[in-house]
Amino acid sequence: MAWTLLNLIEGLKDGQIKFFNPQKLDDPRYDKLPLSIRVLLEAAIRNCDGFYTKEEDVENILDWQQQQNKAEVVFTPARVLLQDFTGIPAMVDLAAMRDAVAKHGVDPSLVNPKCPTDLVVDHSLQIDYSKCAIQNTPNPGGGVGSNHSQNPSRPAPSRPLSRGSQCGGQQGSCSKAACSDLPASSGRPGGSVQQIENTPLLCPFHLQPVSETETALKNQEMELSRNKERLQFFKWCSNTFKNVNVVPPDVGAVHQVNLEHLSRVVQVTDGFIYPDSVVGTDSHTTMVNGLGILGWGVGGIESEAVMLGQPVPLALPQVVGCKLVGSINPLTTSIDIVLGITKHLRQAAIAGRFVEFFGPGVSQLSAPDRTTIANMCPEYNATVSFFPIDQVTLKHFKKTNFSQEKLDLMESYLKAVKIFRSYEDPSEDPQYSEVIEINLSSMVPQVSGPKRPQDRVAVSSMKEDFQSCLDEKVGFKGFHISKEKQDIRIPFLHCGEEYQLVHGSVVIASVISCTNNCNPSAMLTAGLLAKKAVEAGLVVRPYIQTSLAPGVGMVTHYLNTSGVLPYFSQLGFEVIGYGCATCVGNTSPLPEPVVDAIKQGDLVACGVLSGNRHFEGRLCACVRANYLASPPLVVAYALAGTVAINFEQEPLGVTSEGKEVYLRDIWPSREEVRETEEDTIISSIFKDLRQRIEKGNMFWSNIECPDSVVFPWDHKSTYIRSPSFFSKLSKEVPAPQSIENAHVLLFLGNNVTTDHISPAGSIARVSAAAKYLLSKRLTPREFNSYGARRGNDAVMTRGTFASIKLQNRFIGKAGPKTLHIPSGQTVDVFEAAERYQKEGIPLIILAGKDYGSGNSRDWVAKGPYLLGVRAVIAESFEKLHKNQLVGMGIMPLQFLPEQNADSLGLSGKEKFTLAMPDSLSPRQQLTVKTSDAKSFAVTAMFDSEIDVIIFRHGGHLRYVARTFL
Repeated sequence: MAWTLLNLIEGLKDGQIKFFNPQKLDDPRYDKLPLSIRVLLEAAIRNCDGFYTKEEDVENILDWQQQQNKAEVVFTPARVLLQDFTGIPAMVDLAAMRDAVAKHGVDPSLVNPKCPTDLVVDHSLQIDYSKCAIQNTPNPGGGVGSNHSQNPSRPAPSRPLSRGSQCGGQQGSCSKAACSDLPASSGRPGGSVQQIENTPLLCPFHLQPVSETETALKNQEMELSRNKERLQFFKWCSNTFKNVNVVPPDVGAVHQVNLEHLSRVVQVTDGFIYPDSVVGTDSHTTMVNGLGILGWGVGGIESEAVMLGQPVPLALPQVVGCKLVGSINPLTTSIDIVLGITKHLRQAAIAGRFVEFFGPGVSQLSAPDRTTIANMCPEYNATVSFFPIDQVTLKHFKKTNFSQEKLDLMESYLKAVKIFRSYEDPSEDPQYSEVIEINLSSMVPQVSGPKRPQDRVAVSSMKEDFQSCLDEKVGFKGFHISKEKQDIRIPFLHCGEEYQLVHGSVVIASVISCTNNCNPSAMLTAGLLAKKAVEAGLVVRPYIQTSLAPGVGMVTHYLNTSGVLPYFSQLGFEVIGYGCATCVGNTSPLPEPVVDAIKQGDLVACGVLSGNRHFEGRLCACVRANYLASPPLVVAYALAGTVAINFEQEPLGVTSEGKEVYLRDIWPSREEVRETEEDTIISSIFKDLRQRIEKGNMFWSNIECPDSVVFPWDHKSTYIRSPSFFSKLSKEVPAPQSIENAHVLLFLGNNVTTDHISPAGSIARVSAAAKYLLSKRLTPREFNSYGARRGNDAVMTRGTFASIKLQNRFIGKAGPKTLHIPSGQTVDVFEAAERYQKEGIPLIILAGKDYGSGNSRDWVAKGPYLLGVRAVIAESFEKLHKNQLVGMGIMPLQFLPEQNADSLGLSGKEKFTLAMPDSLSPRQQLTVKTSDAKSFAVTAMFDSEIDVIIFRHGGHLRYVARTFL
């Protein structure tokens, strides 16, 4: 190729900021590349060093149309994202590397990640102490105040509750903490509205903010005690390592923090600007694809290699273009769209490929919609779900943590390198491997019911469908109501007023924000609908049991911030608390006159909720038909008072002036929802997150940690321990060591997965790891899990191959045992390996096809290395695991085609010798000899010269350590 790095450099802002411009290659193929591939190309150009990334990689990516699924390329991301469980072993290895170089007289402070690394401490808080249990939660009903005197299930307290006292004293009352002495909201239309700030904890019975001090501090004390060593180590890492940013506990989940704080869209380093990109240790790292950031999930070993400066190898992927066309139905929510697109892509068989969205329909999706779709990427098995940046994305960034100066710079750069999109301009459409077209118009609002979640009903057909349910025989949908009884009307009195119930009357309506309604736009649409309904003069019939159950306090926060919470309240949708309520049947009894009317007419009364459970009789024994619906549709059906309505043709209600109001009159537009979401909710959430990160918390601030360049290991610790990866580290690369008279540690068959190899789950009481922990004077209750002890190589090595499902041909049955060949004894895998090491005997593993398939795990190659395994001879390898073995200095050897242990007559009890040549090359054939005079050829599964170099150094860690020596 006729180019050099220098002649691809251009400048922005009068040359103050430079960038590599792939357009200066003057190659027409660039304009036809998918934008996700253009990001790969830019990274290859910028990192082209002739070693990890070569000019042929750049050429192969540019020639993507011909090279997809053929060429092997590498990708150097801009940053690494670690969760704390996967971050522990990576940071422990770096701390151990500092010790190793210090022994050679090198300044240990030089050892730092080469790639910027964010580590988010988002461990799960165990709730040892709680405030309130959601049991028999009183539900104020439509328009009726939430005063205790109006709810027969709870008597009014005899005096105001003061801070420090306990709420109530009956079943379902508050436990542990106290309600505040703030006055409760009346809950009546026009009454005072409780202003809820930040993310409050509410007493679900008194609807008052409660003091967080007692329970929060007790839970934090337990958390500190349980995780003290781990958190102290993280604190040391944050203070000591450069290029490491530790986000402390109590800030948020890793993907939330990544989206809302860490993502930069473009990076500026050393005067150069380039696209942001990331690899993270979780499959849902793809959420950032919705913001135009290329990234995906990898395993712990791969992320550690990237931290140490090595790129991610990948086969140049196919890119499926997902073209979105058509206009979104005004009543269709974001949830409908996300699930609809996910269903289409799941049926498209796109596993392992990139998905890139384009077409005029993309502009109708907000940034949160796009990130939610990208979050579903693992559901349809794609590698990424990429939404190139456009004006909608830029507008979103304005509401977050981007200054106008950065936005201008970002837009100028993205347009200069053509990774900015105008979805309305088809001339910008790239060429894709395949195009899947999805018509957004086909995604109509639906509900599920009346008895099962899989029975989907289009809202436009709801009236006819309910009628058919009345007609059909009793079954999954039918109620078999005779024709002469279908028009029955039962009058009853409620609060002095007369009402009527019929088949299809709504008696329970619950707006719930939980697992399937977590997108803010769905709840916000419901709130804006409530606001418009109140302003139009509509009311919810007071006998309908209404409730608002936010999944978390943040939902209440943004509903309050956007100003819609009072309107929910005026329609009777009062906040009842946080936790599972209506879904699991935790509803207070319906008013007796309602129950009597239902029984008198044998009516099929209905409940409508935006939760995820609704089987017959689950909400209430006398409510036979229950429908799952989006939050705004719950409000709509509550206003209508019946499910037997055609919203297009029939009004929701009539105002006191006699005006008919239709659903279309008060349904908020997507533009209105998006504007409120961006202007109020998003900016509020980002501001809150930024303040929490900047301010920190006392819990994290009070953690003491060592002030030292090298970590002072506590030899008594059973959680954090210096691993032996750097023992006997020499400055010079040692000569290749032949494997002589090795024994087989394990004789395995086909499809040995990472679940069989890597330690995971609980620690069995009869395992080698348990014996070790007992020797440290721990009780079985204190064993915790392998996941929690990933920073201790002694535990993890003993847990390697400890799966009860391991099929070892030496044993003949499943279990974590093997044969110690010299003695003939059957022992734990670790005990056998320990004996062999004491005897100075090297080890190999014999295996069948697809060795190492499955999800990557941190210890899937580290464990075998520490057990003394020098090589694995298999019929075939899962590619990712093969790379992991090389990365730990274990040789992956493959039988020749049509050969395996059985065809060669191997029993596994022979001794094996492999003479190592002075120079190794990729895919070189080597000869293995056995103690019974057999000889066979194997292929050394090195893909490149880099693999050979890494292997000769003894793996990634030793290679990087020697760069400091």
